[in-house]
Amino acid sequence: ACVVLLLLAAIAAIVGLAIALGLQLHAPATHNWTGFLCNDRVTCIPASQVCDGTANCRNGEDEQEKLCGDLPRSLPAYLVFHCGNPEYWVYADQRCNGMNDCGDCSDEMGSLAACPPCGPAWWSCSPVHYEYCSCVPRALCRDGVQHCVSWSDEYLCRP
Repeated sequence: ACVVLLLLAAIAAIVGLAIALGLQLHAPATHNWTGFLCNDRVTCIPASQVCDGTANCRNGEDEQEKLCGDLPRSLPAYLVFHCGNPEYWVYADQRCNGMNDCGDCSDEMGSLAACPPCGPAWWSCSPVHYEYCSCVPRALCRDGVQHCVSWSDEYLCRP
């Protein structure tokens, strides 16, 4: 907490000095590999909140025409995941989220997605039915609904 307060004090001092000297502080929007960093250099929003019709950055730079005018080509490459079917794409934060966002599971399986194996909160079975690809949330284990083709989510999985 002390480090954060010192950092904030230093930033405030720099901004105050820049204002006193009449300098304009404007940094272009950038990224931190996990989302979209707003121009304030503090607010980071998930990729899927860029060009969603709601201004999530204070100055609305996540909804600017130059960024959202020709989706997905106008987006920086780090915000986009191209599905196995070249006609489809999803936001980068939808890759490896356990859901079949591409429709062909290419955002969850295979070398393009490069997803880690199922974590402890998930049950691994492939293929699965419906919206999941290879991992089913353990909360769905033994719920009386078949999620794995093998039925392993009903007979072997423990919530």
